[in-house]
Amino acid sequence: MRIKNKIVAAGVIALFLSCTTNPFTGNKTLALVPNSQLFPTAFAQYDQFLTENNVITGTSDADMIQRVGQRIAVAAERWLNANGHQGYLDDYQWEYNLVNDKTVNAWCMPGGKIVFYTGILPIAQNETGIAAIMGHEVAHALANHGQQRMSAGMLQQIGAVAGNVAIKDEQSRNLFNQAYGVGSQVGVMLPFSRSHETQSDEIGLYLMAIAGYNPDEAAELWKRMKANSGGQAPPEFLSTHPSNDTRIKNLQSWAPKAKAEAKKFGVDSFRPLGNF
Repeated sequence: MRIKNKIVAAGVIALFLSCTTNPFTGNKTLALVPNSQLFPTAFAQYDQFLTENNVITGTSDADMIQRVGQRIAVAAERWLNANGHQGYLDDYQWEYNLVNDKTVNAWCMPGGKIVFYTGILPIAQNETGIAAIMGHEVAHALANHGQQRMSAGMLQQIGAVAGNVAIKDEQSRNLFNQAYGVGSQVGVMLPFSRSHETQSDEIGLYLMAIAGYNPDEAAELWKRMKANSGGQAPPEFLSTHPSNDTRIKNLQSWAPKAKAEAKKFGVDSFRPLGNF
């Protein structure tokens, strides 16, 4: 028993030492894969992706993605420096690319590598819509959500292995695997993912406001996202993302706070929508 207790204690200590602090929430987060390993891998994957896809350069849309991305990155650095996190972005290598693809999506890899697909531009509708999307995607990278998802996945696998080792009876082991697979996914991993999306929505709203874009427009963007989906979405508890209605409600409630935060950085008015 004493040996088991020591093992458990050692595991708890290891998990604690593998945590980092999220500068936006002040909460400890899992970091079983350090950024020193994660970032180079992400950068290499990003470069490989660009060689395999049609990257658009030299157009007004491509220039806009670059411009908005740079403004959001500057806003992030201003906020971090003002809140005692100087140097937080030293290892980030910001890059913003527009890819010719009908997919309605954009993403940001750990370390600041961003892609917008042309398919999302009609829904973004204007430069402020792009800023709302950009702020959200940048927030994922700033809050180390990729690192946390990898860490959570590793723990999920460890739990499955531990259960299979501990349970000797084959029938009981099969029942465990079925229950563990569904339970860990619906009860842990999906809520974990939804919390990241919600956190990125809020952080992104602050970033776009500090960058000079009207945060009221983020809710309008998600109204267009909802219309584009045609109402086709799984129940929220079975989804990696909050429902469109939840996001719209949240963004509307956070917008005044984002404006107040922007004022701390001297932003009293916002850029025109910049339709394209």
